[in-house]
Amino acid sequence: MTSESANWAFDDSKFRQLQAQLTACWQPLDCFDRAPRQILVIPSLSLDQEELRKVEGVHHYEERLLFSLLHLRNPNTSLIYVTSQPLHPSIVDYYLELLPGIPSSHAQNRLRLFSTYDGSQQPLTEKILQRPRLVERIRQCLSPQEAYMVCFNSTTWERQLALTLNIPLMAVSPALLDLGTKAGSREIFSACGVPHPQGSYLTHCVKDLAVATAQLWEQQPDLKRIVIKLNEGFSGEGNALLMLNELQGVAPGKAPHGERVVGILEALKHMRFQYVHETWEHFNRKIEELGAIAEAFIEGEIKRSPSVQGHITPFGTVEILSTHDQILGGPDGQIFLGCRFPADAAYRLALQDIGRRVGETLAQRGALERYSVDFIAVQKDDQTWELNAIEINLRKGGTTHPFMALQLLTNGSYNLEDGQFYTPQGQPKYYRASDNLQKDHYKGLLPNDLMDIIMIEQLHFNSIAGTGAAFHLMGCLSEYGKLGLTCIGNTPEEAERIYERVVTALDSETR
Repeated sequence: MTSESANWAFDDSKFRQLQAQLTACWQPLDCFDRAPRQILVIPSLSLDQEELRKVEGVHHYEERLLFSLLHLRNPNTSLIYVTSQPLHPSIVDYYLELLPGIPSSHAQNRLRLFSTYDGSQQPLTEKILQRPRLVERIRQCLSPQEAYMVCFNSTTWERQLALTLNIPLMAVSPALLDLGTKAGSREIFSACGVPHPQGSYLTHCVKDLAVATAQLWEQQPDLKRIVIKLNEGFSGEGNALLMLNELQGVAPGKAPHGERVVGILEALKHMRFQYVHETWEHFNRKIEELGAIAEAFIEGEIKRSPSVQGHITPFGTVEILSTHDQILGGPDGQIFLGCRFPADAAYRLALQDIGRRVGETLAQRGALERYSVDFIAVQKDDQTWELNAIEINLRKGGTTHPFMALQLLTNGSYNLEDGQFYTPQGQPKYYRASDNLQKDHYKGLLPNDLMDIIMIEQLHFNSIAGTGAAFHLMGCLSEYGKLGLTCIGNTPEEAERIYERVVTALDSETR
Protein backbone atom coordinates (compact mmCIF):
# COMPACT_ATOMS: atom_id res chain seq x y z
CA MET A 1 0.00 0.00 0.00
CA THR A 2 1.37 3.42 -0.98
CA SER A 3 1.63 6.23 1.57
CA GLU A 4 -1.12 8.14 -0.29
CA SER A 5 -3.55 5.22 -0.14
CA ALA A 6 -2.62 4.59 3.51
CA ASN A 7 -3.42 8.22 4.34
CA TRP A 8 -6.72 7.94 2.52
CA ALA A 9 -7.60 4.77 4.42
CA PHE A 10 -6.72 6.45 7.72
CA ASP A 11 -8.78 9.53 6.86
CA ASP A 12 -11.69 7.37 5.72
CA SER A 13 -11.65 5.46 9.00
CA LYS A 14 -11.56 8.74 10.94
CA PHE A 15 -14.35 10.20 8.80
CA ARG A 16 -16.59 7.19 9.50
CA GLN A 17 -15.87 7.54 13.23
CA LEU A 18 -16.90 11.19 13.10
CA GLN A 19 -20.10 10.44 11.21
CA ALA A 20 -20.98 7.82 13.82
CA GLN A 21 -21.13 10.70 16.35
CA LEU A 22 -24.14 12.16 14.53
CA THR A 23 -26.49 9.84 16.40
CA ALA A 24 -25.61 11.78 19.56
CA CYS A 25 -25.45 15.39 18.29
CA TRP A 26 -28.01 15.57 15.46
CA GLN A 27 -31.68 16.40 16.03
CA PRO A 28 -34.48 16.70 13.43
CA LEU A 29 -35.80 20.16 12.53
CA ASP A 30 -39.25 19.57 14.00
CA CYS A 31 -37.82 18.72 17.42
CA PHE A 32 -37.79 21.43 20.10
CA ASP A 33 -34.28 20.87 21.35
CA ARG A 34 -33.09 22.20 24.71
CA ALA A 35 -29.63 20.61 24.57
CA PRO A 36 -26.60 22.66 23.52
CA ARG A 37 -25.91 22.24 19.77
CA GLN A 38 -23.56 23.85 17.31
CA ILE A 39 -24.23 23.73 13.58
CA LEU A 40 -21.63 24.82 11.04
CA VAL A 41 -23.32 25.67 7.73
CA ILE A 42 -21.09 25.53 4.64
CA PRO A 43 -23.33 26.46 1.66
CA SER A 44 -20.64 25.67 -0.89
CA LEU A 45 -21.78 24.68 -4.37
CA SER A 46 -18.99 22.16 -4.80
CA LEU A 47 -20.00 21.17 -8.30
CA ASP A 48 -18.36 21.39 -11.70
CA GLN A 49 -17.51 25.08 -11.90
CA GLU A 50 -17.89 25.30 -15.68
CA GLU A 51 -21.40 23.88 -15.44
CA LEU A 52 -22.19 26.26 -12.57
CA ARG A 53 -21.40 29.25 -14.79
CA LYS A 54 -24.56 28.43 -16.72
CA VAL A 55 -26.59 29.67 -13.72
CA GLU A 56 -26.75 33.45 -13.59
CA GLY A 57 -25.72 34.89 -10.22
CA VAL A 58 -24.74 31.46 -8.96
CA HIS A 59 -22.24 32.88 -6.43
CA HIS A 60 -25.25 34.29 -4.55
CA TYR A 61 -26.80 30.83 -4.23
CA GLU A 62 -24.85 30.44 -0.99
CA GLU A 63 -27.72 32.49 0.48
CA ARG A 64 -30.23 29.69 -0.17
CA LEU A 65 -29.26 27.84 3.01
CA LEU A 66 -30.02 30.87 5.19
CA PHE A 67 -33.26 29.12 6.03
CA SER A 68 -30.99 26.95 8.20
CA LEU A 69 -31.32 29.79 10.66
CA LEU A 70 -34.59 28.16 11.72
CA HIS A 71 -32.40 25.95 13.96
CA LEU A 72 -31.96 29.06 16.12
CA ARG A 73 -35.53 28.72 17.37
CA ASN A 74 -34.00 26.11 19.70
CA PRO A 75 -32.75 28.30 22.57
CA ASN A 76 -29.41 26.54 23.15
CA THR A 77 -28.46 26.04 19.50
CA SER A 78 -25.76 28.22 17.98
CA LEU A 79 -25.04 28.46 14.28
CA ILE A 80 -21.97 29.40 12.25
CA TYR A 81 -22.58 30.43 8.63
CA VAL A 82 -19.70 30.87 6.19
CA THR A 83 -19.92 32.55 2.77
CA SER A 84 -17.53 33.59 0.01
CA GLN A 85 -18.50 37.26 0.32
CA PRO A 86 -19.99 39.00 3.38
CA LEU A 87 -23.77 38.92 3.61
CA HIS A 88 -25.61 42.23 3.54
CA PRO A 89 -26.81 43.00 7.12
CA SER A 90 -30.37 43.58 5.90
CA ILE A 91 -30.50 40.03 4.53
CA VAL A 92 -29.47 38.50 7.85
CA ASP A 93 -31.88 40.73 9.79
CA TYR A 94 -34.69 39.68 7.45
CA TYR A 95 -34.25 35.98 8.26
CA LEU A 96 -33.85 36.54 11.99
CA GLU A 97 -37.09 38.53 12.06
CA LEU A 98 -38.89 35.57 10.48
CA LEU A 99 -38.08 33.27 13.40
CA PRO A 100 -41.34 32.54 15.26
CA GLY A 101 -41.42 32.89 19.03
CA ILE A 102 -37.77 33.95 19.39
CA PRO A 103 -36.59 37.55 19.86
CA SER A 104 -34.29 38.33 16.96
CA SER A 105 -31.67 39.69 19.38
CA HIS A 106 -31.58 36.35 21.20
CA ALA A 107 -31.03 34.50 17.93
CA GLN A 108 -28.47 37.08 16.77
CA ASN A 109 -26.33 36.35 19.83
CA ARG A 110 -26.14 32.70 18.82
CA LEU A 111 -25.20 33.36 15.19
CA ARG A 112 -21.62 33.78 13.93
CA LEU A 113 -20.92 34.88 10.35
CA PHE A 114 -17.62 34.33 8.56
CA SER A 115 -16.50 35.16 5.03
CA THR A 116 -13.52 34.31 2.85
CA TYR A 117 -13.79 37.72 1.07
CA ASP A 118 -13.17 35.82 -2.16
CA GLY A 119 -15.63 36.04 -5.05
CA SER A 120 -13.62 33.88 -7.44
CA GLN A 121 -15.12 30.94 -9.36
CA GLN A 122 -14.04 28.29 -6.87
CA PRO A 123 -16.02 26.17 -4.37
CA LEU A 124 -16.42 27.93 -1.03
CA THR A 125 -15.13 24.93 0.92
CA GLU A 126 -11.92 24.93 -1.09
CA LYS A 127 -11.52 28.66 -0.35
CA ILE A 128 -11.94 27.98 3.38
CA LEU A 129 -9.32 25.23 3.38
CA GLN A 130 -6.87 27.59 1.66
CA ARG A 131 -7.18 29.96 4.65
CA PRO A 132 -5.81 28.19 7.73
CA ARG A 133 -6.31 31.25 9.95
CA LEU A 134 -10.01 31.32 9.03
CA VAL A 135 -10.23 27.58 9.73
CA GLU A 136 -8.70 28.22 13.14
CA ARG A 137 -11.18 31.01 13.92
CA ILE A 138 -14.02 28.65 13.06
CA ARG A 139 -12.46 25.90 15.17
CA GLN A 140 -12.30 28.22 18.18
CA CYS A 141 -16.08 28.64 17.98
CA LEU A 142 -16.72 24.90 18.11
CA SER A 143 -17.12 22.38 20.89
CA PRO A 144 -16.49 19.07 19.11
CA GLN A 145 -18.92 17.11 21.29
CA GLU A 146 -21.79 19.47 20.43
CA ALA A 147 -21.01 20.40 16.82
CA TYR A 148 -21.68 19.03 13.38
CA MET A 149 -21.42 20.42 9.87
CA VAL A 150 -24.05 20.67 7.11
CA CYS A 151 -23.50 21.63 3.47
CA PHE A 152 -25.23 22.09 0.12
CA ASN A 153 -23.48 19.06 -1.38
CA SER A 154 -20.72 16.80 -0.15
CA THR A 155 -17.39 16.25 -1.90
CA THR A 156 -13.83 15.48 -0.82
CA TRP A 157 -13.50 19.20 0.06
CA GLU A 158 -16.31 19.01 2.64
CA ARG A 159 -14.93 15.73 3.93
CA GLN A 160 -11.49 17.33 4.39
CA LEU A 161 -12.95 20.34 6.22
CA ALA A 162 -14.86 18.07 8.61
CA LEU A 163 -11.67 16.09 9.30
CA THR A 164 -9.66 19.30 9.81
CA LEU A 165 -12.22 20.65 12.29
CA ASN A 166 -12.71 17.21 13.87
CA ILE A 167 -16.51 17.38 13.67
CA PRO A 168 -18.99 15.07 11.90
CA LEU A 169 -20.46 15.96 8.52
CA MET A 170 -24.21 15.49 8.18
CA ALA A 171 -24.03 14.57 4.50
CA VAL A 172 -23.45 11.63 2.20
CA SER A 173 -19.90 10.31 2.07
CA PRO A 174 -18.04 11.50 -1.07
CA ALA A 175 -17.32 7.83 -1.78
CA LEU A 176 -21.02 7.40 -2.60
CA LEU A 177 -21.48 10.42 -4.88
CA ASP A 178 -21.81 8.24 -8.00
CA LEU A 179 -25.22 7.16 -6.69
CA GLY A 180 -26.51 10.67 -7.42
CA THR A 181 -25.23 10.95 -10.99
CA LYS A 182 -27.37 10.26 -14.06
CA ALA A 183 -25.84 6.79 -14.52
CA GLY A 184 -25.89 6.08 -10.77
CA SER A 185 -29.56 7.05 -10.58
CA ARG A 186 -30.43 4.54 -13.27
CA GLU A 187 -28.54 1.82 -11.39
CA ILE A 188 -30.47 2.56 -8.18
CA PHE A 189 -33.81 2.61 -10.01
CA SER A 190 -33.04 -0.80 -11.46
CA ALA A 191 -31.97 -2.15 -8.06
CA CYS A 192 -35.25 -1.20 -6.37
CA GLY A 193 -37.57 -1.95 -9.29
CA VAL A 194 -38.63 1.65 -9.99
CA PRO A 195 -39.99 2.44 -13.48
CA HIS A 196 -37.57 4.61 -15.46
CA PRO A 197 -36.91 5.39 -19.13
CA GLN A 198 -34.77 3.05 -21.17
CA GLY A 199 -31.24 4.37 -21.51
CA SER A 200 -27.61 3.68 -22.21
CA TYR A 201 -24.48 2.91 -20.25
CA LEU A 202 -22.13 5.74 -19.20
CA THR A 203 -19.52 6.76 -21.75
CA HIS A 204 -16.74 9.36 -21.87
CA CYS A 205 -16.22 9.21 -25.63
CA VAL A 206 -18.51 10.80 -28.23
CA LYS A 207 -18.02 7.86 -30.64
CA ASP A 208 -19.08 5.41 -27.93
CA LEU A 209 -22.00 7.71 -27.11
CA ALA A 210 -23.12 7.54 -30.75
CA VAL A 211 -23.00 3.73 -30.62
CA ALA A 212 -24.98 3.66 -27.34
CA THR A 213 -27.54 6.09 -28.77
CA ALA A 214 -27.96 3.96 -31.90
CA GLN A 215 -28.49 0.87 -29.74
CA LEU A 216 -31.13 2.68 -27.68
CA TRP A 217 -32.96 3.72 -30.85
CA GLU A 218 -32.82 0.14 -32.13
CA GLN A 219 -34.38 -1.09 -28.88
CA GLN A 220 -37.18 1.49 -29.22
CA PRO A 221 -37.59 2.24 -32.94
CA ASP A 222 -40.67 4.44 -32.32
CA LEU A 223 -38.69 7.02 -30.35
CA LYS A 224 -39.03 10.60 -31.58
CA ARG A 225 -36.34 12.14 -29.38
CA ILE A 226 -33.43 11.02 -27.24
CA VAL A 227 -32.00 13.04 -24.35
CA ILE A 228 -28.23 13.25 -24.02
CA LYS A 229 -27.35 14.00 -20.39
CA LEU A 230 -24.03 15.01 -18.88
CA ASN A 231 -23.51 12.59 -16.00
CA GLU A 232 -23.03 15.36 -13.43
CA GLY A 233 -25.25 18.05 -14.94
CA PHE A 234 -27.85 19.76 -12.77
CA SER A 235 -31.09 21.76 -13.09
CA GLY A 236 -31.43 20.42 -16.64
CA GLU A 237 -28.65 22.72 -17.89
CA GLY A 238 -26.50 19.73 -18.90
CA ASN A 239 -29.14 18.16 -21.17
CA ALA A 240 -29.46 18.20 -24.94
CA LEU A 241 -32.13 16.79 -27.25
CA LEU A 242 -31.37 14.68 -30.30
CA MET A 243 -34.27 15.03 -32.77
CA LEU A 244 -34.70 11.66 -34.48
CA ASN A 245 -37.11 12.95 -37.15
CA GLU A 246 -34.05 14.54 -38.73
CA LEU A 247 -32.37 11.12 -38.96
CA GLN A 248 -35.10 9.10 -40.66
CA GLY A 249 -32.75 8.08 -43.47
CA VAL A 250 -30.75 5.98 -40.98
CA ALA A 251 -33.67 4.90 -38.79
CA PRO A 252 -33.89 1.27 -37.59
CA GLY A 253 -35.12 -0.86 -40.47
CA LYS A 254 -33.95 1.64 -43.09
CA ALA A 255 -30.17 1.46 -42.68
CA PRO A 256 -27.57 -0.83 -41.09
CA HIS A 257 -26.23 -0.15 -37.61
CA GLY A 258 -22.93 1.33 -38.84
CA GLU A 259 -24.64 3.97 -40.98
CA ARG A 260 -26.92 4.84 -38.07
CA VAL A 261 -23.91 5.43 -35.82
CA VAL A 262 -22.28 7.69 -38.42
CA GLY A 263 -25.51 9.67 -38.84
CA ILE A 264 -25.93 10.09 -35.08
CA LEU A 265 -22.28 11.09 -34.65
CA GLU A 266 -22.83 14.01 -37.03
CA ALA A 267 -26.26 14.88 -35.58
CA LEU A 268 -24.85 15.17 -32.06
CA LYS A 269 -23.10 18.37 -33.18
CA HIS A 270 -26.49 19.95 -33.92
CA MET A 271 -28.52 18.93 -30.86
CA ARG A 272 -30.97 21.26 -29.09
CA PHE A 273 -29.00 22.31 -26.03
CA GLN A 274 -31.09 23.29 -23.01
CA TYR A 275 -28.56 25.92 -21.95
CA VAL A 276 -29.03 28.70 -24.49
CA HIS A 277 -25.33 29.60 -24.71
CA GLU A 278 -24.06 26.02 -24.98
CA THR A 279 -21.83 25.01 -27.90
CA TRP A 280 -20.98 21.59 -29.28
CA GLU A 281 -17.26 22.16 -28.69
CA HIS A 282 -17.83 22.79 -24.98
CA PHE A 283 -20.45 20.05 -24.60
CA ASN A 284 -18.17 17.52 -26.31
CA ARG A 285 -15.35 18.37 -23.91
CA LYS A 286 -17.68 17.93 -20.91
CA ILE A 287 -18.67 14.49 -22.25
CA GLU A 288 -15.01 13.50 -21.99
CA GLU A 289 -14.63 15.02 -18.51
CA LEU A 290 -17.93 14.11 -16.83
CA GLY A 291 -19.29 11.34 -19.01
CA ALA A 292 -22.75 11.20 -20.59
CA ILE A 293 -25.70 8.88 -21.11
CA ALA A 294 -28.43 8.63 -23.74
CA GLU A 295 -31.98 8.25 -22.47
CA ALA A 296 -35.36 7.83 -24.14
CA PHE A 297 -37.37 11.06 -24.14
CA ILE A 298 -40.81 10.41 -22.68
CA GLU A 299 -43.50 11.87 -24.89
CA GLY A 300 -46.99 12.83 -23.77
CA GLU A 301 -49.65 15.43 -24.47
CA ILE A 302 -50.29 16.09 -20.77
CA LYS A 303 -46.99 15.79 -18.97
CA ARG A 304 -45.60 17.04 -15.66
CA SER A 305 -42.35 16.84 -13.71
CA PRO A 306 -43.04 16.01 -10.06
CA SER A 307 -40.45 15.21 -7.42
CA VAL A 308 -40.24 13.72 -3.95
CA GLN A 309 -37.83 14.82 -1.24
CA GLY A 310 -36.59 12.49 1.49
CA HIS A 311 -34.13 12.36 4.34
CA ILE A 312 -31.93 9.55 5.62
CA THR A 313 -31.19 10.00 9.32
CA PRO A 314 -27.93 9.03 11.08
CA PHE A 315 -29.87 6.03 12.39
CA GLY A 316 -30.44 4.79 8.83
CA THR A 317 -34.19 5.46 8.82
CA VAL A 318 -35.86 7.07 5.82
CA GLU A 319 -38.27 9.98 6.14
CA ILE A 320 -40.36 11.43 3.32
CA LEU A 321 -40.32 15.22 3.62
CA SER A 322 -42.39 16.56 0.71
CA THR A 323 -43.61 16.19 -2.86
CA HIS A 324 -43.64 18.93 -5.50
CA ASP A 325 -44.71 19.64 -9.03
CA GLN A 326 -41.69 21.27 -10.59
CA ILE A 327 -42.00 24.32 -12.83
CA LEU A 328 -39.71 23.84 -15.82
CA GLY A 329 -38.59 26.13 -18.65
CA GLY A 330 -35.91 26.35 -21.29
CA PRO A 331 -36.17 25.35 -24.97
CA ASP A 332 -37.84 22.01 -24.25
CA GLY A 333 -39.05 22.33 -20.66
CA GLN A 334 -36.11 20.64 -18.96
CA ILE A 335 -34.61 23.48 -16.87
CA PHE A 336 -35.75 23.88 -13.24
CA LEU A 337 -37.37 27.26 -12.54
CA GLY A 338 -39.42 26.62 -9.40
CA CYS A 339 -42.01 24.36 -7.81
CA ARG A 340 -45.50 24.05 -6.35
CA PHE A 341 -46.26 22.23 -3.11
CA PRO A 342 -47.70 19.69 -2.72
CA ALA A 343 -47.68 17.58 -5.88
CA ASP A 344 -51.01 16.70 -7.47
CA ALA A 345 -53.14 14.45 -5.27
CA ALA A 346 -53.51 12.04 -8.21
CA TYR A 347 -49.94 10.82 -7.76
CA ARG A 348 -48.39 12.30 -4.63
CA LEU A 349 -48.85 9.13 -2.54
CA ALA A 350 -47.26 7.08 -5.33
CA LEU A 351 -44.33 9.53 -5.29
CA GLN A 352 -43.99 8.96 -1.55
CA ASP A 353 -43.95 5.18 -2.01
CA ILE A 354 -41.32 5.25 -4.75
CA GLY A 355 -39.30 7.87 -2.85
CA ARG A 356 -39.22 5.63 0.20
CA ARG A 357 -38.07 2.61 -1.82
CA VAL A 358 -35.28 4.67 -3.37
CA GLY A 359 -34.33 6.09 0.03
CA GLU A 360 -34.17 2.66 1.63
CA THR A 361 -31.90 1.40 -1.16
CA LEU A 362 -29.66 4.45 -0.74
CA ALA A 363 -29.60 3.95 3.04
CA GLN A 364 -28.55 0.31 2.61
CA ARG A 365 -25.56 1.56 0.65
CA GLY A 366 -24.62 4.04 3.36
CA ALA A 367 -26.15 7.28 2.05
CA LEU A 368 -27.11 10.02 4.50
CA GLU A 369 -29.08 13.26 4.70
CA ARG A 370 -31.31 14.76 2.01
CA TYR A 371 -32.08 13.23 -1.34
CA SER A 372 -34.71 13.88 -3.98
CA VAL A 373 -36.07 11.93 -6.93
CA ASP A 374 -37.33 13.64 -10.09
CA PHE A 375 -40.00 12.08 -12.28
CA ILE A 376 -41.86 12.47 -15.54
CA ALA A 377 -45.63 11.99 -15.11
CA VAL A 378 -47.77 11.40 -18.22
CA GLN A 379 -51.56 11.31 -18.10
CA LYS A 380 -53.01 8.27 -19.88
CA ASP A 381 -56.33 7.98 -21.72
CA ASP A 382 -58.09 6.70 -18.56
CA GLN A 383 -56.95 9.87 -16.69
CA THR A 384 -54.47 7.93 -14.54
CA TRP A 385 -50.81 8.96 -14.42
CA GLU A 386 -47.77 6.94 -15.44
CA LEU A 387 -44.65 7.79 -13.41
CA ASN A 388 -41.07 7.32 -14.58
CA ALA A 389 -38.15 8.22 -12.32
CA ILE A 390 -35.41 10.09 -14.15
CA GLU A 391 -32.89 11.36 -11.60
CA ILE A 392 -31.67 11.23 -7.98
CA ASN A 393 -30.12 14.28 -6.34
CA LEU A 394 -27.92 13.52 -3.32
CA ARG A 395 -27.81 17.14 -2.18
CA LYS A 396 -29.99 20.00 -1.15
CA GLY A 397 -31.71 21.42 -4.19
CA GLY A 398 -34.31 23.79 -5.51
CA THR A 399 -37.12 22.20 -3.49
CA THR A 400 -35.18 22.16 -0.20
CA HIS A 401 -35.22 25.78 0.90
CA PRO A 402 -38.91 26.48 0.03
CA PHE A 403 -40.00 23.62 2.27
CA MET A 404 -37.64 24.84 5.00
CA ALA A 405 -39.26 28.28 4.65
CA LEU A 406 -42.69 26.69 5.14
CA GLN A 407 -41.47 24.92 8.28
CA LEU A 408 -39.82 28.08 9.58
CA LEU A 409 -42.84 30.32 9.08
CA THR A 410 -45.70 28.04 10.15
CA ASN A 411 -44.17 25.56 12.64
CA GLY A 412 -46.29 22.86 11.01
CA SER A 413 -45.61 19.31 9.87
CA TYR A 414 -45.95 17.02 6.87
CA ASN A 415 -48.66 14.36 6.96
CA LEU A 416 -47.76 11.12 5.19
CA GLU A 417 -51.38 9.92 5.06
CA ASP A 418 -52.44 12.51 2.50
CA GLY A 419 -49.14 14.19 1.56
CA GLN A 420 -50.28 17.57 2.90
CA PHE A 421 -48.64 20.04 5.28
CA TYR A 422 -50.65 21.24 8.29
CA THR A 423 -50.11 23.97 10.87
CA PRO A 424 -50.51 23.07 14.56
CA GLN A 425 -54.10 24.37 14.20
CA GLY A 426 -54.81 21.91 11.39
CA GLN A 427 -54.76 24.41 8.51
CA PRO A 428 -53.33 22.96 5.28
CA LYS A 429 -50.68 25.04 3.54
CA TYR A 430 -49.62 25.38 -0.08
CA TYR A 431 -46.90 27.33 -1.84
CA ARG A 432 -45.44 28.38 -5.13
CA ALA A 433 -41.69 28.94 -5.09
CA SER A 434 -39.09 30.12 -7.57
CA ASP A 435 -35.35 30.79 -7.78
CA ASN A 436 -35.80 32.54 -11.09
CA LEU A 437 -37.96 35.63 -10.80
CA GLN A 438 -35.68 37.62 -13.08
CA LYS A 439 -36.27 40.82 -15.07
CA ASP A 440 -33.87 43.44 -16.37
CA HIS A 441 -35.70 46.29 -14.68
CA TYR A 442 -35.09 44.69 -11.26
CA LYS A 443 -31.36 45.30 -11.72
CA GLY A 444 -29.91 47.92 -9.41
CA LEU A 445 -32.20 47.07 -6.49
CA LEU A 446 -30.22 46.78 -3.27
CA PRO A 447 -31.42 44.57 -0.40
CA ASN A 448 -32.52 47.72 1.46
CA ASP A 449 -34.57 48.77 -1.58
CA LEU A 450 -36.31 45.41 -1.59
CA MET A 451 -37.10 45.80 2.13
CA ASP A 452 -38.67 49.18 1.37
CA ILE A 453 -40.83 47.68 -1.39
CA ILE A 454 -41.86 44.76 0.85
CA MET A 455 -43.05 47.19 3.52
CA ILE A 456 -44.70 49.72 1.18
CA GLU A 457 -46.57 47.05 -0.79
CA GLN A 458 -47.22 44.90 2.32
CA LEU A 459 -45.61 41.85 0.77
CA HIS A 460 -44.14 40.50 3.99
CA PHE A 461 -45.26 37.21 5.48
CA ASN A 462 -48.24 37.68 7.80
CA SER A 463 -47.57 35.46 10.80
CA ILE A 464 -51.13 35.88 12.10
CA ALA A 465 -52.81 34.81 8.85
CA GLY A 466 -49.97 32.38 8.07
CA THR A 467 -49.83 33.56 4.47
CA GLY A 468 -47.53 35.74 2.38
CA ALA A 469 -44.14 35.71 0.71
CA ALA A 470 -40.66 34.83 1.99
CA PHE A 471 -37.75 36.08 -0.11
CA HIS A 472 -34.29 34.69 -0.79
CA LEU A 473 -31.40 35.27 -3.23
CA MET A 474 -31.71 38.95 -2.38
CA GLY A 475 -28.01 39.48 -3.09
CA CYS A 476 -28.72 38.57 -6.74
CA LEU A 477 -31.00 41.52 -7.38
CA SER A 478 -28.63 44.41 -7.97
CA GLU A 479 -26.37 42.76 -10.54
CA TYR A 480 -28.67 40.20 -12.15
CA GLY A 481 -32.22 41.41 -11.50
CA LYS A 482 -32.89 37.96 -10.03
CA LEU A 483 -34.82 37.03 -6.91
CA GLY A 484 -36.13 33.94 -5.17
CA LEU A 485 -39.38 33.71 -3.26
CA THR A 486 -41.75 31.25 -1.59
CA CYS A 487 -45.41 32.30 -1.60
CA ILE A 488 -47.51 30.51 1.03
CA GLY A 489 -51.31 30.36 0.96
CA ASN A 490 -54.18 28.44 2.51
CA THR A 491 -55.15 27.18 -0.95
CA PRO A 492 -53.13 26.60 -4.14
CA GLU A 493 -55.01 29.49 -5.74
CA GLU A 494 -54.10 31.84 -2.90
CA ALA A 495 -50.42 30.91 -3.20
CA GLU A 496 -50.57 31.73 -6.93
CA ARG A 497 -52.30 35.07 -6.26
CA ILE A 498 -49.62 36.03 -3.75
CA TYR A 499 -46.91 35.20 -6.29
CA GLU A 500 -48.58 37.31 -8.97
CA ARG A 501 -49.08 40.16 -6.48
CA VAL A 502 -45.37 40.18 -5.68
CA VAL A 503 -44.47 40.26 -9.39
CA THR A 504 -46.97 43.07 -10.05
CA ALA A 505 -45.66 45.11 -7.13
CA LEU A 506 -42.00 44.71 -8.13
CA ASP A 507 -42.83 45.61 -11.73
CA SER A 508 -44.74 48.69 -10.61
CA GLU A 509 -41.91 49.88 -8.36
CA THR A 510 -39.11 49.36 -10.89
CA ARG A 511 -40.52 50.38 -14.27
